[in-house]
Amino acid sequence: MAKSKPFVSDIENIRKRARRDIEKGAMTAGYSADRPTVVKLLNHALATELVCVLRYKYHYYMASGIHAQSIKAEFLQHATEEQGHADLIAERITQLDGKPNLSPEGLLGRSHADYVEGHDLVDMIKEDLIAERIAIDSYREIIDYIGTDDPTTRRMLEGILAMEEEHAEDMNTLLEDLGKKGEPAKPASPRKPPGRKHA
Repeated sequence: MAKSKPFVSDIENIRKRARRDIEKGAMTAGYSADRPTVVKLLNHALATELVCVLRYKYHYYMASGIHAQSIKAEFLQHATEEQGHADLIAERITQLDGKPNLSPEGLLGRSHADYVEGHDLVDMIKEDLIAERIAIDSYREIIDYIGTDDPTTRRMLEGILAMEEEHAEDMNTLLEDLGKKGEPAKPASPRKPPGRKHA
């Protein structure tokens, strides 16, 4: 039978450290992860989320075809959820005493996912599915790297990962449904002003 390990906390020392290091915010001496590396990885995840927001928004505005309305709603919902992920990540970066890199310069270079517009509705969904699959693998790798060194960041990323898996499943279902409907789904072309009618 395993011996029970007593929980001993030096509360006086904890109180002293909290007062002495007050300017460090959420960062305490108990943080054991490699903070600069975690901040760098989170900034790459942030860029990935922002690129996904932009791609989903483009697909939302450009989707057309007989079955496009319900798919547009899915694109918009995913764009909103990806923005929520970006906000969580940016907030965590600041808690780790880092700076969220929101600069548009180099955004694609920092992102794990690509920005591909797609030629038609099927292409758009395929590109979104590919990007979700990239995000899923990237988040798994970051979570494995962090391990137990930063439980707060790990829990946040696990929550985002679960939603990315849902997004991938949604895109896969849409592809299957469109295949059954035979939707050609070309992007909307710019509308031409109505011509003058002759009397």
